[in-house]
Amino acid sequence: MISANTSRSRGPDDVPGLATRWVLARVSGPSMSPTVRHGDRLLVRRLRPEAVVRPGDVVLARFPSRPELLVVKRVRHATPGGHWVEGDNPLVTDDSRAFGPAVVLGRVVARLRPRPVRLPPAP
Repeated sequence: MISANTSRSRGPDDVPGLATRWVLARVSGPSMSPTVRHGDRLLVRRLRPEAVVRPGDVVLARFPSRPELLVVKRVRHATPGGHWVEGDNPLVTDDSRAFGPAVVLGRVVARLRPRPVRLPPAP
């Protein structure tokens, strides 16, 4: 789960969007370990609905079935209704395996804390 600034306006599939072009997100939970860990702060750039999202991208997303849940996951592939996203930790399944396709809201650009770094490719 992630905490970040979100707007009340609706995006694709009636999912809340991001309030600003750049968002600082704080990671909560182990689903993307070892790429990002609980407590990490991430810089996220909002994406337009027509933006190209590639497999392997680490993104900030919401599930239409759980619009209150904001997650950081890795894109596996595009599907009807969004993108199939999964965490890098295969033991945690709070991703498309449980909730179906996700709507991608932003692309994670870098980890700012605890140490600034670009994210590594998929493990």
